[in-house]
Amino acid sequence: MTKSGLIEKVAERTPHISKKDTEIVVNTIFDTMTEALKGNERIEIRGFGSFQVKVREAREGRNPKTGEEVHIPAKRTPFFKVGKELKELVDGEEEGGGGDGAD
Repeated sequence: MTKSGLIEKVAERTPHISKKDTEIVVNTIFDTMTEALKGNERIEIRGFGSFQVKVREAREGRNPKTGEEVHIPAKRTPFFKVGKELKELVDGEEEGGGGDGAD
């Protein structure tokens, strides 16, 4: 699903709100989440999952084309951890249980 597809779905479910206003709401949500992650805040959406920023340490890597060693600097990258409820819904389970214990 694309962002425009998401806007379409939200607009279908909220016919009392114009499509343009729906687009503003969806963009505001994404912009707010982006700003929170830039500020190193954790975002938790119950039943869905959580977003946080993880730091990848600097390391030495290899150029796959030449085999030459290259320095890869440290960087901050967004990370999503799926919530238990979403995981179960995607897997088709109706209720808890039967999990593999991997979290």
